[in-house]
Amino acid sequence: MARRIGIVGVPPLVVIEAINRAGDLIVDLDEPQLRAPIDQTAAHIPRVYCAILRTVVLNCLHLRLDEVVIDVGPGKCDGALHVAEVVADLLPIPVIRTRNQDSRPFGHPLCTSPLPLVEKFRRITKGVQSAAPYGPMTVCPPTCGFWGVPPRDFSLLALFPDTTHVFGWTRCMENKTPADLDLERQVDPDLPTVFFSQSFCAKAALAKHLAAKHPRAIAVDCDVAASNSTRAKIEAFLELSGIEPGGGTS
Repeated sequence: MARRIGIVGVPPLVVIEAINRAGDLIVDLDEPQLRAPIDQTAAHIPRVYCAILRTVVLNCLHLRLDEVVIDVGPGKCDGALHVAEVVADLLPIPVIRTRNQDSRPFGHPLCTSPLPLVEKFRRITKGVQSAAPYGPMTVCPPTCGFWGVPPRDFSLLALFPDTTHVFGWTRCMENKTPADLDLERQVDPDLPTVFFSQSFCAKAALAKHLAAKHPRAIAVDCDVAASNSTRAKIEAFLELSGIEPGGGTS
């Protein structure tokens, strides 16, 4: 019988390959898997942790799992290292700590494809569950950039045109090299770019730093869901950059 393996972050390729060969089901614990108040995690993890790690704990409180694999290395964050301890005490199942330092590049065709940004992110996050390489895709001429991590609230991505290229840790995620800092900090200075991070995420420091150096950028963050204020900032930035939010160039 297939087991249900929860994963956090991007486990090493050898781990994903083993799960795929066994025919086990992978459950991405970074993503909301159920409808339940995230404040249910308050007894186990501080509210000042990012919404992604709080979502991990929320999923672990409710889902039936046979094993959890957590990347606690430089490809994730120290927060995941500490959450691994919390989850290990909460669950009567194995909690495996891994450190993904894979360096073989798989490319990032989705990041530069003409797909809607929401679909880009759906495919990239789903791709973590497979060791298979990505197929070639058409490269679209970009009109703007999105740098950062996948937001917990994917509806935020609908504000961007299909011609958005993806940078930052999400590009590392598709490349299956989550600890590749050189790739993570790559940007295009000619593209108006939104530098995004979850509130309370350590990557907010890099987002703010790179945005300050970029000639056409804004840094934004959001917690569990994108507020009207965050959406308005992004829409205003895109419009001032000559880009119709959710469309093409104006």
